[in-house]
Amino acid sequence: MVRRRLIPFPDMCGVDVVRAIGLLCVTIIGALAGMCSANSAPAGIGQVWSFQTPFGVLYGVIPREIVDYPTAHTGGTIVVSTSQRRLYYVLGGGKAIRYGIAVGMEGYAWSGTNTISAKREWPDWTPTPDEIKRFPTLPRHMAGGPNNPLGARALYLGDTLYRIHGTNEPWKLGGNVSSGCIRMSNDDVVDLYNRAKVGATVIVQR
Repeated sequence: MVRRRLIPFPDMCGVDVVRAIGLLCVTIIGALAGMCSANSAPAGIGQVWSFQTPFGVLYGVIPREIVDYPTAHTGGTIVVSTSQRRLYYVLGGGKAIRYGIAVGMEGYAWSGTNTISAKREWPDWTPTPDEIKRFPTLPRHMAGGPNNPLGARALYLGDTLYRIHGTNEPWKLGGNVSSGCIRMSNDDVVDLYNRAKVGATVIVQR
């Protein structure tokens, strides 16, 4: 599956037609190359392909799907496999919903068990002191919205700083790019948000 995020593009009036056709050809060739690369990679490993074009970012999508998942965990439990870059929402009866995710970068990965302590729609974001130290240009606070890194929804884990949340950079899913939080596409995190209950168990495994 291919998605595109539009970015502003200058008015085409006055631009040579040949140049415009050339840009379109580059876009198509790059997208096809990205898809071929993605199709040749082992399933479930690595960041989705993406390609910057003059018209926006083209990127692959990790499909949400119901899979066989034999487990002793009760329905409603969330299991995160950081090595697989996948999150499983246990349905019971040997089934689970599997979502693609992004996880913590090198040095920020973690594992453990916690519970969902709160849920927020279009959450605000306040970077931690550590994040500001590493990225001094970050805003000190950002209101919720489409440009917010936390995306459309957030599930807060206990009294920690970790969350399961959406993203405004879906082309980074499948990678280890975060500061420890679990990122999902906005479509997927809305789906999970509507299913998961406050108090549900969340198990993060390496």
